[in-house]
Amino acid sequence: MQPISDKEIRGSFVNCSKGDARRANLPKGLSDLPWDDLDFLGWCDPGAPERGYIVAERDGGLVGVTLRLAQDVRRSIAKSTICSICLTAHSGTGVALFTAPRVGAAGRQGNTVGTYICADLACSLYVRGKKRADLDTYETLTVEERVVRAVGNLSAFLDKVFDGTSSIAT
Repeated sequence: MQPISDKEIRGSFVNCSKGDARRANLPKGLSDLPWDDLDFLGWCDPGAPERGYIVAERDGGLVGVTLRLAQDVRRSIAKSTICSICLTAHSGTGVALFTAPRVGAAGRQGNTVGTYICADLACSLYVRGKKRADLDTYETLTVEERVVRAVGNLSAFLDKVFDGTSSIAT
């Protein structure tokens, strides 16, 4: 992913108001992020731990979605779960159910879609082995193949967020 500015990030959000986008807490050290290792920018809001954000390149532009950590989801610390984006296995609370309001009228009516994602939203780093989960797993896919799979899985999730609307905000 190419480095992006705070203005580009705030302008990319498609499932929240412009005011909410302005108030979003961006990741610290934006210019120091490992951009070459990121397929999308994902972070949890340090001021509001129940909020997360994903900004991805899509259809020649940037698309940002706001996420909420699903409440009252019971997770066993003894069980493992797998991220739906990067397919990294984590134990305990390493994967969380995030929901995203749908784009447009459906989202304004309260309709959301959800998926299980690495709780720290660092899927790109897990795929590349730059960050390790607490469970050891072995895959025969190359790093490039895992990247393609993760990007495809993220795209499928974003398709559900858009649900028939245009994918690039104008």
